[in-house]
Amino acid sequence: MPLTAVPDLIETARPGGLGAFNVITLEHAEAIAAAAESTHKPVVLQLSENTVNYHGGIAPLALACLHIAAESRAAVAVHLDHATTFELISTAVDLGIQSVMYDGSTLDYANNVTATAAIARWCHDRDVHIEAELGEVGGKDGAHALGVRTDPDEAAEFVTATGIDALAVAVGSSHAMHTRTAELDNDLISRLAASVPVPLVLHGSSGVPDKGLRAAVDHGMRKINIATRLNVLMTAAIGTTLADNPTLSDPREYLGPARSAIQSEVERFLRLLA
Repeated sequence: MPLTAVPDLIETARPGGLGAFNVITLEHAEAIAAAAESTHKPVVLQLSENTVNYHGGIAPLALACLHIAAESRAAVAVHLDHATTFELISTAVDLGIQSVMYDGSTLDYANNVTATAAIARWCHDRDVHIEAELGEVGGKDGAHALGVRTDPDEAAEFVTATGIDALAVAVGSSHAMHTRTAELDNDLISRLAASVPVPLVLHGSSGVPDKGLRAAVDHGMRKINIATRLNVLMTAAIGTTLADNPTLSDPREYLGPARSAIQSEVERFLRLLA
């Protein structure tokens, strides 16, 4: 199936939420795409700036994701997540990625608006979908804690001033949580959905229990980003396999079960969010 645009997938997923899952290894991408096919649900493969830095560049994994998406029988998009530089965004777009998130959330409000608006104009000139963040979501590089919240009026003003296509908001989640104990502010989600004229994005979703994710979608969240939860299950599957088979040396023997664990969890999330 041809590569699908993120805005189209958001509409396809309505009234449910669009599952967007971060890719760190090729096994992640294969498992996520396989889950989309088995559930007949749209999905987004996301590459973060941290993953790009880990691999020493974006091209190999991005091109693999683009190929997997194009060959999939499901509707799949590829998205650059948490990019903090124009250079990385430009490189991603040159490779064929048509959806990016510019993360200026560590900047003060005025500088975040200025930088985001400039990148949004550049993206729209190239028909690239752009997401941004307001109200820094905690958990990354010493960022703010769970108490940070996005103001609905400021969010609406930010979208108008920048021209972005989707907005990541702080409503109680936090990145890199290993426990699923975050409590979202559903009243705030509803007020943001009523105030903001573009789709809302939930980051840090791995720390939110199933009931909370379902409620977030019901109150207006449109794109749900999940990363850490998949990594936790992948690592656990590898650990179990190696503990049961301590003489294994072929990575395929332990990465295969890890890939299956990721696929099963993505399938579960896609059904939950539908």
